[in-house]
Amino acid sequence: MKAALGVRWDGRIAGRLTMDEHGDMGFVYDAAWIADEKARSMSQSLPKRPEPFGRREARPFFAGLLPEEAMREGAARALGVSEKNDFALLDKLGGDVAGALTLWPDGETPPSYDGRSTMQPLGDDALADIVDKLPERPLLAGRKGLRLSLAGAQAKLPVVLVEGRVALPAPGQPTTHILKPPIRRFPATTENEAFAMQLAAACKLDVAEARLRTVRDRPYLLVSRYDRRTDAQGRVHRVHQEDFCQALGIAPERKYAAEGGPTFKTSFALLRNVATRPAVEVLKLLDAALFNLVLGNADAHGKNFSLLYRSDTVALAPLYDLMCTAAIPGISTKLAMKLGEAAELKDFTPRTWEKFARAIELGVPFLRRRAKEIAELAAAHAQETARAIAADGFDRTALEGVANIVMSRADAIVRTL
Repeated sequence: MKAALGVRWDGRIAGRLTMDEHGDMGFVYDAAWIADEKARSMSQSLPKRPEPFGRREARPFFAGLLPEEAMREGAARALGVSEKNDFALLDKLGGDVAGALTLWPDGETPPSYDGRSTMQPLGDDALADIVDKLPERPLLAGRKGLRLSLAGAQAKLPVVLVEGRVALPAPGQPTTHILKPPIRRFPATTENEAFAMQLAAACKLDVAEARLRTVRDRPYLLVSRYDRRTDAQGRVHRVHQEDFCQALGIAPERKYAAEGGPTFKTSFALLRNVATRPAVEVLKLLDAALFNLVLGNADAHGKNFSLLYRSDTVALAPLYDLMCTAAIPGISTKLAMKLGEAAELKDFTPRTWEKFARAIELGVPFLRRRAKEIAELAAAHAQETARAIAADGFDRTALEGVANIVMSRADAIVRTL
C-alpha cells in the first residue's frame, strides 16, 4: 500500500481510502464500522462489507466529492497535483466535504473542534478579494489551514457565519454556508440563481435557503448548507448526503443522461428503493422535475439531486444549484434529463406527458394536473420574486427577463397538457 486516507463519519473512522504503488484507488470499511449495526453504508453504491472495493466501485463516490471541470483544474494547479489524481486532491481538500465525511492522512490526528471557537469575520476588503479570486483559485485551494471541497463546476467556497458575517472556518470546524460569486462569462448569474431558489421556495418546494449579498459593490450568493444541523447546545454537526451519481455508482464526468448518467426513470427508481417514505419523496422529485422545466433549467443533471440521511431516515435533499439556463446566451437548451423522450420544451406534446408518466410509474391524469399546478404557481410568483430581489439593489433588468421567461414557459407547458 502506497498511501491511505482515513475516512471519518462524524469523527469516527468508517474506512480507508487507499492508493497502491500503481496509482489505483480502493476503499475498505473499518471492521468496527461493519460490526456496528447502527453504522450506515456511506453510499448506496458502497454497501457495508469486509471485502475491499476496487477503483471502479469506489471512484464514483469519492471523485464525486471533488470540484469538476475548470474548478478542478484550478484547484489542482494551486495545489501542485495532477487534476486526474482523485486521491491527491482528496488528500489536500478532504477536511470538509459534502455530507458527514472528512478525509485525513492515515495516522494523522485531525484537528479537534470544540464547537465554539471560530475565526474572525472577514473584513470587506478581504471578502471582496475572495469573491474576485475564487474563479482562479477554487475553494482557496492551497491556503494554509483550509482543506475544503465541494462538487460542481461553479466557483464556490464553504464558509461559516459569525454574527451574520462571513468567516473562514477554524481547523476542523464544519462549514455552514456556501459562498458563490458571479460566473464571469455569463451575465447576472447570482441574481438568476437567487431568483430560481426563491421562486422554488415561493412555490412551496423544499429548497436550500439562498440570499443575495454585496461587498464593495460585488454581488455574491450565500446558500445555507442543508447537510449540517445545529444541536440544542448550538454545536454544528455534519449530516450525510450523496448525490444521485454517487448513489448509482456513476462517475461525475458522466453526470448527464446522454453520457450514461442518471435519467428520471433511474432516479425515481432509486428513491422508491431507498427512501424511508417513498411516496412522499417521489412526489418531491416530480415537483422538482416540473419546476426545472418551467424555470428553464436545462442543467438539472444527476449531481444536482441528492439523498439526505437524517438519523434513521433517507429522503430527497432540498433542491440546490437552480438556475434559469434559458436566460444565459450560448447554453444548450436541451434538458440534462429528458421528460418522456423530449429534450426541449418545443418538442413537448400531450404524448410526451404519457411517456413520462409511464417511465416514472405515475398516473397520467395526476401528472398533468400537477404539471399545471406547478406551472401556474411559478407564473403567479415570478414577477413578485423578481421585484423583491431587485428592490434590494440587484439587476432589475436581468431579473425581469428571467421572470418573463418563466411566465412564457409556464404558458407553453399548460398548452401541451
